[in-house]
Amino acid sequence: MVRSAWLGMRAAIGAELEEFGLSTPQYATLLIVQDHPGLSNADIGRKVSSSRQSANEMLAGLERNGLIVRRPHPADRRTQAIEITEDGRALLRRARLAVARRETDLEAGLDEEQRAAFRSWLRGISDACVPDEG
Repeated sequence: MVRSAWLGMRAAIGAELEEFGLSTPQYATLLIVQDHPGLSNADIGRKVSSSRQSANEMLAGLERNGLIVRRPHPADRRTQAIEITEDGRALLRRARLAVARRETDLEAGLDEEQRAAFRSWLRGISDACVPDEG
């Protein structure tokens, strides 16, 4: 059931993002880069659960579209630091509004108690999926 919900949600959000010329991984990447400027290609690949090569191809597309820039990393000359551009921020703002509207639509059949329980469960699952650093 979780897999089915995840795939359905991904498809619903993906359809919403088409208007902005973004895939779901590209959208996730822009969110990550906005919140964590300076990450490397490999860091982003890990965060979006893709190979370094796939992440690099995705980043190249975002860079071609003027949504991110890659600069030399200040501490490691072999690594690039990824940053979102102003165009990337503007597109992300518009896409986030559309995604939020779609998420609200998807929750429309739930009452407030169900929404709270669902969100609590999702937070718990998300936390449980993060490896223990200890």
